[in-house]
Amino acid sequence: MIRWMIVIFLALVLISGLTPLLRRLGFGRLPGDLRFRLFGREWYIPLMTTIVLSMVASLISHLI
Repeated sequence: MIRWMIVIFLALVLISGLTPLLRRLGFGRLPGDLRFRLFGREWYIPLMTTIVLSMVASLISHLI
């Protein structure tokens, strides 16, 4: 259980560190990413970005 928590923590740190690079590559603005204003706050749901990054991670895991 602790091992999985460490893996998830490291993945979140890696993703947050790579966010500026991913934004420059166009991730976060793909068709299918939802951005809307509700209750005075801006909400962002990156559906397509999540699917694309999941597919890339899956391909990498299959190649290794």
